[in-house]
Amino acid sequence: MKIVILDRDGVINEDSDDYIKSLAEWHPIPGSIEAIARLSQAGWRVFLATNQSAVGRGMMDFDELFAIHDRLQRLCAELGGRIDGIEYAPEHPDHASEMRKPAPGMLRDLARRLQIKLDGVPFIGDSYTDIECARAVGASPILVRTGKGRRTESKHDVSGVPVYDDLAQAAAALLAG
Repeated sequence: MKIVILDRDGVINEDSDDYIKSLAEWHPIPGSIEAIARLSQAGWRVFLATNQSAVGRGMMDFDELFAIHDRLQRLCAELGGRIDGIEYAPEHPDHASEMRKPAPGMLRDLARRLQIKLDGVPFIGDSYTDIECARAVGASPILVRTGKGRRTESKHDVSGVPVYDDLAQAAAALLAG
């Protein structure tokens, strides 16, 4: 079973320092939905692991979060793709659980539910917390320069981590083997 895990904000959709709080603020990065569809069609199972502290901060409710995820799922389906599961951590960073990245709780939960090990599973993100989370479970971090990716690349040592301009390029590299 080929699995890839994606962060959401900054990888699939445009990110904002003011948070993505509504469906109206959610805009896919060009090529990202198509990349997910290509991965799905090639037999990859696609999962998301995303911090969503706007819920814990009281900036949005679960209905709005689920509306965003429903839209994402529908856009992928329209192109013949799918997202097989979405893990999210809604808590405020000041009250973070083991689920909130960089802690590996979301990935451990995913591994437990799928009854697999995540050794070498690609985790595509745009932040250093994504890299730390992937490394904590033996997954293989991949950095994209969209979202906070360029800032991450300039502020942190990302040697040994493959870096791509966007999700479309990262997906093409995975598909090329």
